[in-house]
Amino acid sequence: MIRHLHLTISATIIIPVGLMYGLNPSSVLLQVFGFEVQDLELKNIFRATMGLYLAFGAYWLFGAYKKSYWRGATISNVLFMGGLAVGRLVSTAIDGVSEQFIVGLLAELLLMYWGLRNLKKAG
Repeated sequence: MIRHLHLTISATIIIPVGLMYGLNPSSVLLQVFGFEVQDLELKNIFRATMGLYLAFGAYWLFGAYKKSYWRGATISNVLFMGGLAVGRLVSTAIDGVSEQFIVGLLAELLLMYWGLRNLKKAG
């Protein structure tokens, strides 16, 4: 059961973040990040991002409780968290350190590593 915990934790983080990005981007993103989302195309991008986050979060929950899907869900989790972390590292190198996202970077690296360890243990 402990090897499923990283999927559950990831989902409980990613699903609310996805909702935050997509439910009302004009209001929420202004309050949280300090920028306004007015363009239709930008709203569409944030709502598409919400869809991806919700889909992956749901898959990870499914994989946490359905043994036959655990491996695929864990691989997708490692790729997702690793992709976010690499993007943040590139941004840090080019743009500088984001105090707002440093915790996210550390969490993504931790969840990626935890998923890799679980895959290695599972064989």
